[in-house]
Amino acid sequence: MKIIPPESLLEAYSQGIFPMAEHKKAEDVNWYTARKRGIIPIGEFHTSDNLARIIRQGRFEVRVNQNFREVVKQCANRETSWINDLIINSYDVLNQYGNACSVEAYRDGELVGGLYGVKLKAAFFGESMFKKEKWADKFALYHCHEILKKNGFLLWDTQFYTDHLAQFGCIEIEAAEYEEILDRALNKECNFVL
Repeated sequence: MKIIPPESLLEAYSQGIFPMAEHKKAEDVNWYTARKRGIIPIGEFHTSDNLARIIRQGRFEVRVNQNFREVVKQCANRETSWINDLIINSYDVLNQYGNACSVEAYRDGELVGGLYGVKLKAAFFGESMFKKEKWADKFALYHCHEILKKNGFLLWDTQFYTDHLAQFGCIEIEAAEYEEILDRALNKECNFVL
């Protein structure tokens, strides 16, 4: 099984660099960084009235790292995706190292949504999310924020700013500011636990 070595992945993330495949059938990945970076400031997550109601209703159950590989596979399960087998296998190994995490939404014991990302010290780099049921991805995103806030994380990197993420509080910052926050985050240890 071909993988990107965990040490190489973590070294790249520590410099703000991340891999993406051209498409899901590609055999290799390209490495990227962004001059402007999307982040969701910890403690400034926006919860809509509808999402707050879903959370209060207890529609979904949240779990962490119970089905990591399946979350990544579901994130890749769309017509066009930058998640290929090399990424699935590499991040699965990174999860076993304790440096890749998933937040999962379950309904009646079935995985219906979730997200995954890379945890490095006090930084969390969000990678992708999916849903099989409406609101399940947003539910996972909300709980990801709660985990980061509760455990003292300093950086929630979304890589890119999108209108979709903006509704949750995502902003775009310049590379210099990003590097400053990343540097602080890499000097603090945090656990990714519910």
